[in-house]
Amino acid sequence: MNSSSNASPIPEMSCLKISHTDPNIYSAITHRLLFHFSCTRPDTQIIVVCIGTDRSTGDSLGPLVGTSLARFHSPLFHIYGTLEEPVHAINLEETLSLINERYSNPFIIGIDACLGHSTSVGCIQVVEGPLKPGAGVNKQLPPVGDIHLTGIVNVGGFMEYFVLQNTRLSLVMRLSDIIASSLYSALKQWHLHSKSAATRE
Repeated sequence: MNSSSNASPIPEMSCLKISHTDPNIYSAITHRLLFHFSCTRPDTQIIVVCIGTDRSTGDSLGPLVGTSLARFHSPLFHIYGTLEEPVHAINLEETLSLINERYSNPFIIGIDACLGHSTSVGCIQVVEGPLKPGAGVNKQLPPVGDIHLTGIVNVGGFMEYFVLQNTRLSLVMRLSDIIASSLYSALKQWHLHSKSAATRE
């Protein structure tokens, strides 16, 4: 779980923040992801690292996204972090080492829950650069991702562990569904674009 509180201003093209109630949320996230994918080589391996644990409602966003993506059995990406095999504070460093051993210069997408201002609860962010898991609960963990997606699941700033435990599961499920569906859609579109570009060459 990372924190969005007190974040410094981010340039417009490096961050998208949108409410889960926005009717255009799927297309907005998909297009922003495609923008980031366009900076990669077509043959780059895509790794999705979903951070969190099912032992805390608020912190289960990442594993829920990972489980949803794993159901596609897609060769377009590799998943780390599901409800059955979560990636969390204890095994994150080991997981990142394993990824670096298995893949040469992959494009890594980090996914995590975060806490934020009350007006931001229910928003999803797509941000350029790595996420900092554990920042919201004062844990020192390695940064994750070339880009990252976070769902703001509750209000931060006070008794974070208690807040995470008392987060509405319905909101977490909604955010995880949007992230998984949008990410899968973007990966499919990027794969088709890369294939057609290769054919033209």
